[in-house]
Parts: sequence; C-alpha cells; structure tokens
Amino acid sequence: MMIKNLIVASVSLALSVGVSGSIAAIDAEEAERLGSELTPVGAERAGNANGTIPEWTGGLTKSPAGYTDGGFLVDPFPDDKPLFEITAGNLEQYRDNLSPGQIAMLQKYSSYKMPVYQTRRTAAYPEKVYEAVKQHATTAKLAESGNGVSDYLFHAPFPIPKNGLEVIWNHTTRYRGGAMERTTVQVPVQANGDFTANRLVDLWVFPYALEEGADPVKDDNVLIYFVQIMESPPRLTGNVLLVHETIDQVKQARKAWRYNAGQRRVRRAPQVAYDAPGSGADGLRTTDNYDMFNGAPDRYDWKLIGKKELYIPYNSYKLHSPELSYTQIHQKGHLDQSLTRYELHRVWVVEATLKDGSRHIYNKRTFYIDEDTWQAAIVDHYDGRGELWRVAEAHALQYYNVDVPWYTTEVLYDLQSGRYLTTGLTNEEDEPYDFDVSIKRSYFQPSSLRRIGKR
Repeated sequence: MMIKNLIVASVSLALSVGVSGSIAAIDAEEAERLGSELTPVGAERAGNANGTIPEWTGGLTKSPAGYTDGGFLVDPFPDDKPLFEITAGNLEQYRDNLSPGQIAMLQKYSSYKMPVYQTRRTAAYPEKVYEAVKQHATTAKLAESGNGVSDYLFHAPFPIPKNGLEVIWNHTTRYRGGAMERTTVQVPVQANGDFTANRLVDLWVFPYALEEGADPVKDDNVLIYFVQIMESPPRLTGNVLLVHETIDQVKQARKAWRYNAGQRRVRRAPQVAYDAPGSGADGLRTTDNYDMFNGAPDRYDWKLIGKKELYIPYNSYKLHSPELSYTQIHQKGHLDQSLTRYELHRVWVVEATLKDGSRHIYNKRTFYIDEDTWQAAIVDHYDGRGELWRVAEAHALQYYNVDVPWYTTEVLYDLQSGRYLTTGLTNEEDEPYDFDVSIKRSYFQPSSLRRIGKR
C-alpha cells in the first residue's frame, strides 16, 4: 500500500473515534522539536552528560553480514563484551539505575546476574512513521476520561507526553509493522525448573494494513485484529482466540471469541480482559500482562514520575539465537542470564495505582518505558498488600530487516512462588516470524474460527 493511501485510511479511522471535550497534546512550536533536539518519535537525541548513553544517530537500519532474508536475526555486535556484571554483591553500586523489581531478583537469586554492555541506540522506524508522528503530534487527543485516543495516524500519538496516560498510550499504539505472523512458545517454568512449552501461532494486523485497507465504519474504534492458535500441547491443539482490540474499551469493550477444538464450539469470551488468567500461562500472567501491558487503562490512576536512566534488556540478539534450545534458556528461577544483555537507557517512569472501588489483582504497577521505542522495558507489579509480587522484563532488539523495534521474549517473574513465564521465544521454530503477511478482513471473523482451528 502506498504511504499516501495508508495515511489517508488511518486518518479516516482516527477521526471516526474522536471524543468531544478532549485536548490536543502539544502546539506547533513544541512539535518543531521533533527531528531536531528530539528524535522523530520524541526521545532526547543527545547522549547523557557522562557519555554512558550516546547520541541517537538514526538507529540500526542495515542488515549485518550473514543475515538471510526471512531467517533469524544475526547479532550485529558479535564482538561486544560485557563492561561489567551486576550481582547481589555489588548492586548497591548500581542501585540508582535499577528498578525495585530488578533489585528484588538480585537479592532473591544468587545466580541472577545482569551483564551490562555498551549502550547502542539501535531503535529505528520507517520514514512513514516519522512523518506520521510529526503530522499528528499537534492533533492527537486523549478522550476526556483518558480511556481512548483520537486524531492520530499510527505510532506514538503523544511524542512529547504531558502525563502518564499519554506515555502508556504510546506503548499501546506503537508501530510493530502493519501486520505480522509468528510461531512462538509460551513457557511456564515451575519453581524446580521443570517446564512444558506451549507452541502457538500469533497473527495480527492493524486495520490500515488489511488487504482491503481500513474501513471507517467497520474499523471504527478498532486498534488491532488478533488471532492466536494453539499448536501444542495436544490437549490444547486447535484452540483459537480471536480478539478485536478496541481503542476506547470503556466506550466499547474488547470483542473476543474462543474456539474449543474438542467441542468444535465458538463462544464469546468477554472475560478476556484485565486480570483474567492468560491463555496457556498456568496462572502466571493476567490477560493485560501480554505485551507487557495491553487493554483498557480505566481501573488505574496513572502518574508520570519523570525520566531516569535504567539498565534494561536491549539488543538481545544472543538470546534470539537459533543455536539455543529452550532447555538451555530456561533455568531454575530465571533465564540463563549469561544469554542476556543490559544497557543503560533513558526511560519514562509511570506509576499506575488501582482506583478506589476498582478490582484487579495488581494494586500498583510501575512502568519503565524506553524513550527511543515507547516499548515497556520493565514493569514492577505489586499485590493488594503493597508487596512486590511480579517483575516483567522485555528483552528487546531491533528487527533491522523491517525497521521495527520489538521483543525477542517477555519474561514475567513471580517473586512469591519462584515460578516464571516466558512468551515470544522462537529459537527452535523453523519460521519464527513474517512481517510481510497479507491478511483479509474475513480472516478475523468468528465464522472463520472452525476452519482456522482444524486439528
């Protein structure tokens, strides 16, 4: 689809979900900072004062030697070595650049270490994304209640955010390519290190990237169409989840359907939201834990704390390698940390506190959002007693073949049970992902589920 048509379709969709009484984020003068002192998506272009965070110079946009189209990503920095390693023994030296959840992991597991590498600001997006962000920076609006966003094209409606909700909407709406299909595993790991991998296929598309293009009526208030097909274990094979992810989920709740292959029945699934248990996760994540956070923000009060420099997983090409088995990656208590890579980056810090009268198993969450990508990097989760409960880490990398920053895996550690969950790993899969997939709207209809879920 030509960029012009893409933008026109997106504008039609965005305008169709406008909310009266909302307020534009920034004025034209402030928007001029984008692409100059700020990167095109709103991060600080300059490095930090002591040089441990470099200037952003455009990101990683060329594939390194050895990469084959359609194959696994090749590590563009094979000669990089850790600068140092953070352990329980020296964490006090680095405490100011760690989240409470990271500190808790270091204190709980003597084997949990954080190898820290040179910071490389590899984040890059297609030029059409930069153009869109600049274009909608002065028009994007939050709904009066903050539960929706309107008048934006795609990616980061609020590149210069003024509050916590704007930061979270940047994460929720961020560009991940127009459409994608991937075969991954979701691995619930028990406290003793045992696990059974659940293999599944995810397929999703933003309305503007549908084969027919966006429809202002049919796609009204739709953010994304999503299908998840279970391929193993055998008892779950053929089960399908279909989601029409709405933008304002208070105005119009997320639409979801489940197909049970054993019963050959399609049922509405209104419970697929908020803190309902995630599919195939053995109780280790909520529905809104997927993609670090998704869904309606209405049950929380969102406070923008500000920015800080934090050691976060980044450029995780080593962990992405097809030479690794899932058994090698998963250890008792946590990942094999020798396979991880942490770098110092600036993050937005947003605190979400459960509203009075609202219900959720997490009483508070603290989000650490990477400034270069608007992706959540770390999320600390607190229970009803105010105790730190779960720690989420997103091991990010740049898909330099398509100019898309994303994750190679998300990990959710349960500090209280000693169990953890990984999602998104592709190491043992033959065809891990496809960003060049063409999908018709009809694929995402409930009537298609029996055909999709055939065993």
